[in-house]
Amino acid sequence: MLESDLSRREWIKSASALTLATTGGALVSRLATAAKPAEQGIVAIGSRRELFVDDLLVGQFKGATRKMHEPQRLRNLPPHPFGHYATVLKDGERYRMYYRGNKIQGLHWKKDGWGVYHANEITEYAESDDGFHWTEPNLNKYKISGIPQGNVVLADEFLVNHNFSPFIDDRPGVPQSERYKALGGGRYPEANWGGWPDAARRADLRRKYGPGGLYAWASADGLQWKKLQEAAALPEEFGNFDSQNVAFWSAAEGQYVCYFRWFHNGLRAIRRSTSQDFLHWSEPVAMQANEPGEHLYTSGTHPYFRAPHIYIALPTRFQTRRSAITDVVLMTTRPGAEHYDRTFKEAFIRPGLGERGWGNRSNYVAWHVVPTSDREMSMYMYGGAQYVLRHDGFISVHAGFERGEFITKPFTFEGRKLEVNYSTSAAGGVHVELQDLAGRPIPGCTLDDSDLLYGDEISHDVTWKQNADVSRLADKPVRLRFAMNEADLYSLRFHD
Repeated sequence: MLESDLSRREWIKSASALTLATTGGALVSRLATAAKPAEQGIVAIGSRRELFVDDLLVGQFKGATRKMHEPQRLRNLPPHPFGHYATVLKDGERYRMYYRGNKIQGLHWKKDGWGVYHANEITEYAESDDGFHWTEPNLNKYKISGIPQGNVVLADEFLVNHNFSPFIDDRPGVPQSERYKALGGGRYPEANWGGWPDAARRADLRRKYGPGGLYAWASADGLQWKKLQEAAALPEEFGNFDSQNVAFWSAAEGQYVCYFRWFHNGLRAIRRSTSQDFLHWSEPVAMQANEPGEHLYTSGTHPYFRAPHIYIALPTRFQTRRSAITDVVLMTTRPGAEHYDRTFKEAFIRPGLGERGWGNRSNYVAWHVVPTSDREMSMYMYGGAQYVLRHDGFISVHAGFERGEFITKPFTFEGRKLEVNYSTSAAGGVHVELQDLAGRPIPGCTLDDSDLLYGDEISHDVTWKQNADVSRLADKPVRLRFAMNEADLYSLRFHD
């Protein structure tokens, strides 16, 4: 451990030296010199958990950096069901999975026709007690010869079953009969191409099935679904919708939010709309997300279960010039924002070993990252792969063998204690300091007072000489300074 190599005070002095530099003989003080509060944009984080997936709290680095962590693929799992545009929900002690299937195996819109293909789509269902082993219950709702297990939750809803995506509605006062909600639907093609219907056939399909758009559904139990109104909730002209379009109740915004597919300047892109009642939606706005020339096939946007004021997005990145192969990137956005933050632009999940991941449109992550233990969370890939990360483990503040520092932007907080999610090597460690707005160490909360953190903890309260109480600083502008080596810091929050 660090103390075995250096005395504790020597380690502190060494870490402190990282923030000092001489320029022409002049001493430049710790990473940030005091600035006027009005110029600093002090962030009020309250008691919210904050991750380092965007720049909200990210101030300055000295010998440290941010690191995106690669999800670990679980192998040798029993096979479990999965289809395109899947949704996974953690519902109490039960996991629910919804995914697209087809009444007739092997149908394809190019060879069998666009109308025939969509008319035969269904929504299938599976469930699990642990998030690892799945069963397909016989729901006795539909008798479909190609689906002998009877796990069909919705059928005979033209276009809706292409991307039916349920969520648990957490809106206060929501009726039990509408505890689950979903959107599903699509748009009729505007041109003749491949298996797309010509104008006459499109007119026939509209007369038979009605207009396109996203339709609103509700359920009391997640199994028996009813359409909330005959008209589309989001009309056809809002978007293209030939993707997984997702909606949820946002406690942070106090309204329903929908992220859906549209085409912008020839690229597959993302729009956002909001609603107070799930039936009437605002004019959509374009989300800034795509890199130049980049197609994003899905958005996968949802509130992160440990910090619902942060929306995690795991979109599929689509390579039109490489045989339509795909991978997955990591983005985030905040309530009300019209852009995504993408700290790391490279792939978050690569197609992987073997041929399966390198096929046409082979990589889609199911909507929702869900907890599968008190330390780990899971993501489910189309085709059956399951990926795991530690809680909050998307992006960390990282220091390697050489000691580094990280100082946050100024913020205010509520609570008595500072909790961190961190991991170190056997030789690594983290010290924490609270500073005032001018960057001066606050007495009693200095690096010299800080009790060394080492190990691997999802939730750990920081102490200074065995004292965790920082309530005297609540609602006052402060900064946090971390001095660390061989360590990762994933999140922080203040609490009572």
